Amino acid sequence: MGVELKGKRVLLVEDNELNRELSKEILENEGVIVDEAEDGDVAVEKVRLSKKRPYDFILMDIMMPRMDGYEATIQIRALENKRLAAIPIIAMTAAVTPEDKLKVLEVGMNAHLSKPVAIPELLSTIKDFLGSYQQLEGEFSKLI
Repeated sequence: MGVELKGKRVLLVEDNELNRELSKEILENEGVIVDEAEDGDVAVEKVRLSKKRPYDFILMDIMMPRMDGYEATIQIRALENKRLAAIPIIAMTAAVTPEDKLKVLEVGMNAHLSKPVAIPELLSTIKDFLGSYQQLEGEFSKLI
């Protein structure tokens, strides 16, 4: 787990302001640069517009009023820009049934974290997926 979080960019997608503030504080304490979206539709647009400086990962709530995390993930994965479409997406949700966990993977998210999220588990999961994504990105850049 040698991935450094300092300076990484995250899109934190959470409709609950208190949850968003708590998560933001945890991440900023690790040196992560946090951008926020309060709903899935806002998240999709922010990812679409991030071509010049893409996010390193996305933390996605599932249950949001206008567009849920499932639909937001489906739309992000369908983006024409393959680099943006491949950004690691980690679900942070109170939905914890086996069916919920399966659906998270089926729509293209990379991992499922149950709320309330334990800080060590959150940081470990982020580092795991960032390491994998950076390897893929390196391989992708060799092909261009």
